[in-house]
Amino acid sequence: MAVWRLPFVLLSLLGSAIALQERVLESRAPGDGETPLIAAAWYTGWHSTDFPLSRVSWSKYTHITYAFGITTPSPELVALDASDERLLTEFVALARENVGLGSASNRTTFVNTILNVVRRYNLDGIDFDWEYPNMQGLGCNIVNPDDTSNFLSFLRELRQTDRGRDLVLSAAVYVTPFADASGSPSTDVSGFAEVLDYIAVMNYDVRINQSVGAGSRSPLDDSCAPAGAKWGSAVTSIEAWREAGVPLNKLVLGVPAHGHSYDVSPSVVLSRSNSSLLVEYPSFNPAARKRGDRWDGEGGTDVCGATDGPGGVYTYWGLIETGFLKQDGSVGDGIVKRYDECSETPFLYNPESRVYVSYEDARSYAAKGDFIYSTGIAGFAMWEAGGDYNDVLLDSIRHASLNGNPGARTRSSRESGGTQAVVPTRNTATSPSYRNNVPIVWGSLITLIYTCVFLTLR
Repeated sequence: MAVWRLPFVLLSLLGSAIALQERVLESRAPGDGETPLIAAAWYTGWHSTDFPLSRVSWSKYTHITYAFGITTPSPELVALDASDERLLTEFVALARENVGLGSASNRTTFVNTILNVVRRYNLDGIDFDWEYPNMQGLGCNIVNPDDTSNFLSFLRELRQTDRGRDLVLSAAVYVTPFADASGSPSTDVSGFAEVLDYIAVMNYDVRINQSVGAGSRSPLDDSCAPAGAKWGSAVTSIEAWREAGVPLNKLVLGVPAHGHSYDVSPSVVLSRSNSSLLVEYPSFNPAARKRGDRWDGEGGTDVCGATDGPGGVYTYWGLIETGFLKQDGSVGDGIVKRYDECSETPFLYNPESRVYVSYEDARSYAAKGDFIYSTGIAGFAMWEAGGDYNDVLLDSIRHASLNGNPGARTRSSRESGGTQAVVPTRNTATSPSYRNNVPIVWGSLITLIYTCVFLTLR
């Protein structure tokens, strides 16, 4: 079984498939100057036994991204069978040898390679997943000061081709804008908004500070977090990309269908005055992290040669299967729950196993959906479709994103005196889409999209 962190190792081309529903979403159908909601999720081939394609709720999505395809050391070759465990291992091994695309010849060669794959498999688009240009991701990345500018040059060249003009081009990105030549977040990434149809900001697996304690890994708002624990939230990350030049109608909020667990002592996390209450930011023992649900990896040695233990990851269904939650989403027997109204994050704790989990539920997804609706961003993208249970999370965020649900958001950043929320821009002028300047009807396509992940474009 693949380790959860592998999809986020930014070292190679990740193949993906997008399936767009055959009917347009009704509630937020496009009006004057408005585009319909993007409702997206990733589908992982290596989980297809437990979650076959037949279980995907196709009619509720606009995009389903298949993970993953593979780059090779040559810009002339792309491998597609990444759902095979052997090829996933090969994908990691090849990542260290990933070819640079900074030279004009390599960029042109790789553009042609992608277009050949598009034609061969009748694809409608490309999705690029490169979180850390000119930054360390895994720890042994080769970085170049020109990574971001080279990436943009590559995208422009791809977009300028006859076939590229008609492609749906998107990107999945980190919570801060791409690094500039100095290594700091870029103040102007507007060029990417000009060539991409949308950008998915991955507000999940957000870092935590061990010295502060276990907190939310996908906070809607972190303005109430203690000093040293503010590593990015939906509010701050969307605003950061907007301030760097990406219009709100080009931004999609990445949301997780999984949570992260920690080994926490009952004496630390349970309130001394009431054992049915959990304290905020409990200290934890990183060396004692246990395996999460049956989709979680056992750990091992990564491509940098560093060893690590289990991921401690629980999907939403995994929390039900392991007894943290009941099938209706209520708390399992012997489990203690806390909901943080600032970050809009639920937490679970099992005193017997000492496992403390930061995760997402229907309430937190509704809060994120209301944020999407009220700010006017383009939609959401869930990692991953198979992590949900009977569409509990999907239905919650989709409904709130389409219709709004202000009651779901118990605290706003304005109320907390922290970072201000982005200004709603529903029904305002939008950035141009492509396909020969024809407006996108997201619900009318059946799409297979490729996700390209690069370590370096040097």
